[in-house]
Amino acid sequence: MTPVNILIVDDREDNIIALEALLTRDDIRLFSTTSPNEALKIAWENQIAIALVDVQMPEIDGFELVEMLKSNPRTKDILTIFVTAISKETKYAVRGLGTGAIDYLYKPLDPYVTSAKIDSFIQLARCQAELKEKNEELQNFALVVKNSADIICTVDAQNLSIQSVNPAVEKVLGFKPEGLTGKSIVDLAISTERATFKKRLAAMVNSNLSFDVFESQFITFSKNNIWVECRASYRHKTIFLNISDISPRKSYQQQLIRSKEVAEYGKKIKETFLANMSHELRTPVSGMIGLIDMLNKTLLTDQQNSIVSMLDTSSQSLLGVINDVLDISKMEAGKFSIVRSSNDLHKLLNSVFNLLKFKADKKDIDFLLEIEPGVPKQIMIDSLRLNQVLMNLLSNAINFTDRGYVKLKVVLLKKHDDKVKLKFMIEDTGIGIAADKLSTIFDSFEQAGDDTQNRYGGTGLGLTIVKNLVELKGGQLSVSSQVGKGSIFSVTNWYTLAEAPKEDIDNGPAKKLTPFTNLSILVAEDNMVNQFVLAKLLKDWNIDVDMVDNGRKALEKLRNYHYDLILMDTHMPEMNGYEAAKSIRVDFDEPKRNIPILSLSAAILDSEQSEAIAAGMNDVLAKPFQPYQLHEKISRLLVKKPV
Repeated sequence: MTPVNILIVDDREDNIIALEALLTRDDIRLFSTTSPNEALKIAWENQIAIALVDVQMPEIDGFELVEMLKSNPRTKDILTIFVTAISKETKYAVRGLGTGAIDYLYKPLDPYVTSAKIDSFIQLARCQAELKEKNEELQNFALVVKNSADIICTVDAQNLSIQSVNPAVEKVLGFKPEGLTGKSIVDLAISTERATFKKRLAAMVNSNLSFDVFESQFITFSKNNIWVECRASYRHKTIFLNISDISPRKSYQQQLIRSKEVAEYGKKIKETFLANMSHELRTPVSGMIGLIDMLNKTLLTDQQNSIVSMLDTSSQSLLGVINDVLDISKMEAGKFSIVRSSNDLHKLLNSVFNLLKFKADKKDIDFLLEIEPGVPKQIMIDSLRLNQVLMNLLSNAINFTDRGYVKLKVVLLKKHDDKVKLKFMIEDTGIGIAADKLSTIFDSFEQAGDDTQNRYGGTGLGLTIVKNLVELKGGQLSVSSQVGKGSIFSVTNWYTLAEAPKEDIDNGPAKKLTPFTNLSILVAEDNMVNQFVLAKLLKDWNIDVDMVDNGRKALEKLRNYHYDLILMDTHMPEMNGYEAAKSIRVDFDEPKRNIPILSLSAAILDSEQSEAIAAGMNDVLAKPFQPYQLHEKISRLLVKKPV
């Protein structure tokens, strides 16, 4: 506890010594003097709470000293007690109290009475100091309230009338503060918000909530609506409100919402366009690949084989361009995923090398593969995407190199526990890339030069896909190049070592596909070429096939006939595959309601595949597909086994 400062003023030292002996304790700090002038100085320099003043003193008596103390704002709150030996006549008491003293102590001093009175005055001094501190706080708060940019008001909790309001109400709402006193706070809300606003305040009072925050709309003096945030406190039947104008924030939020809606709408349009483009392009490509596969199974002359081979190359090239566009869109939408598994890196590198060797041989350039010692065989990778990255970079290198060599080199940079840092370098002696083009070659539809497309072809999407794939895998892609001398593309990334799988299961197209027995399938497909290919494929597997070209006809067929499986295209006229699948799952009785449905769609976007499953289809197979893939899907969906 802070000691109380007490000043003793007496012209006799022995009286001071006696009072000091009586008052010396831990909760009191004593100041003493025999001079009134010195007393004034002490009172000025120290926070004196109580002054014990002798009445009869030379030069300045006690009455005059107290009058001086009371006349100074800095010392006027000192509690003054006269200590005197003169008569107890009323006129002296009146004079002393008139100067501002609060009591008398008469000599000779009674120790008990003196201690009791001093204790009571100490308590009074402490209360006075606390009251002064609180008053200063209130004055500070009043200043904050007065100058606040927010409306601050007190409201009667019984009738919700405004008791007081700060000047900010005029700036925010346009109303004079004095004009709102006594009026209901509810009337400040717009008509459609008043019931809700009143209910919110009433709930706060009834539930005795100490604090609540909510938004509302108020009407200004000029009849404009503004958004406000109300922070309310409830205490002693009074509601204290801090009301902020949040119209700018609300306007910004609404702009963000509108921008988000526009962006989502644009995204939806883009996805719809891509889905339609995917379907419209992949559907005929699927038919082409199916027909080529059928032609390859017939007896052909060497010339016919060459033509069919060129057809196959062209169709696969077209499919690659379509997939590139869709991959870019997936990456931009953040829907592209990397799936890592244990793979033989050396086998993958040799596979890529062998696939492109013929292309390099045709251009009469050297094609080299160099795997440095220490590069592990078995690592965790997404083999499909690494293959895509290397094929893109190597195909570009071969395409832009007319003499010299193209080299794929793999080196081990670092090893830490079960992690290895590998660097894949694709080096060529081709045309090179100008320095001012190095920063743009990874942008969509950009190429190394203005005449590159005319001379070498391509869409300008390959390097964009490579860059995005490498970054999705957490790696780095860099390039160095000199015009006329060649380029080096480097892919660097960390990989996890893995154990070789126990067995290598081959599910490829070379697998012999056995026919089915007693199997009937309904096919809903609107493209005539795909109808022909599917019918021929299924009949070769000993399957009875019924073919329709839209979802409505599929429903009619299913009502009248029994089938073991439905192959359903999703994009068809009159009724699409989604609607047909939903109708089967809802409108048909058992067992037809639960007939397996396999979606055969040219749409490969994840959202469309999810939509197919949500519509009630059991599985999805994207066009174009290999015959063995369809055979596997049918086998899994049906209880009947191939013979």
